[in-house]
Amino acid sequence: MIRIDAAYLAAEPLDMRAGFDGVLARVIAAFGAAQPHHAYLFMNRRAGRLKVLVHDGFGLWLASRRLHRGHFHRPDGPASLCLHTEALNALILGLPWQGLMHPSQTLTHY
Repeated sequence: MIRIDAAYLAAEPLDMRAGFDGVLARVIAAFGAAQPHHAYLFMNRRAGRLKVLVHDGFGLWLASRRLHRGHFHRPDGPASLCLHTEALNALILGLPWQGLMHPSQTLTHY
């Protein structure tokens, strides 16, 4: 299992043709660096595809997911967000994740 301590959802869409180096460049541009045990999520413009870059503490993993029906739910604002575990799990499944936010938890904008 890969440990993920923090997950960040980028607000700006990503061209899904981007490979490992292109996604890493977007992580560095948007978040400064790929931190150990952090996941960085990007959607395409139509929100039907998702790419995730994860730093596992030793190296980087790049994964992608495509929904055959429906779309991933985008954040409401223009800023990138820090997601908690329940929201991350719902987002990856294609479920509406915004309703899972606890009132005591706030979204961090980057």
